[in-house]
Amino acid sequence: MESSSPYPVGSPEIVVFDLETTVPNRAGQRFRVLEFGAITVCPRKLVELDSYSTLIRPKDLSAVALKSGRCDGITRGAVSNAPAFEEVADKIFSILNGRIWAGHNIQRFDCVRIKEAFAEIGKPAPVPAGMIDSLGVLTERFGRRAGNMKMATLAAYFGLGKQKHRSLDDVRMNLEVLKHCATVLFLESCLPSVSNAKWCNPSTIVTRSRSNGKLPYREENSRKSPPTTLG
Repeated sequence: MESSSPYPVGSPEIVVFDLETTVPNRAGQRFRVLEFGAITVCPRKLVELDSYSTLIRPKDLSAVALKSGRCDGITRGAVSNAPAFEEVADKIFSILNGRIWAGHNIQRFDCVRIKEAFAEIGKPAPVPAGMIDSLGVLTERFGRRAGNMKMATLAAYFGLGKQKHRSLDDVRMNLEVLKHCATVLFLESCLPSVSNAKWCNPSTIVTRSRSNGKLPYREENSRKSPPTTLG
């Protein structure tokens, strides 16, 4: 992933990335990576410099649904002829290693899955130069004015369309959500009357982890998306 960068030489690029995975439906079953998508972003202009995405065939195809519950969901047929992870591992490593990683809930989910995938093929995992997890950042800075902190909810709040649950589409949506949130926060910092205005923050909305905890931003720590019926 090579591109000219309009910022100082030696500064790490920002890579916004996302994984789509299988969802375990029984004890002992692992998440399996089905798709990797990433874009490099200029930190000065917040414009996309380059992109890469690939479907990935898991070792156990039976873990992938024959039919997806989503219109754009990944099916068994879609990944049956895709490369295995070891075939694209070097490319993914070159994209991620030494760059600043960004994404929604990547610290608790995507980063863990990346490490697992590289460990399974006996190769060292890429190491980030820094981390920007929009789930934690937006929970702290933007608050729950949009409702919960799922990417689909935030995108709907800003009228950005529906989340497709495909890696490259989701990272681009993630970047647009960050831009919109940053703009709102900037305006509020400049206009006290705006920042003091009451915005909707439903007290009945509580995000929960699988263990029913009430930690600030653990709603998506166990999986990226709702489970689908396995074929």
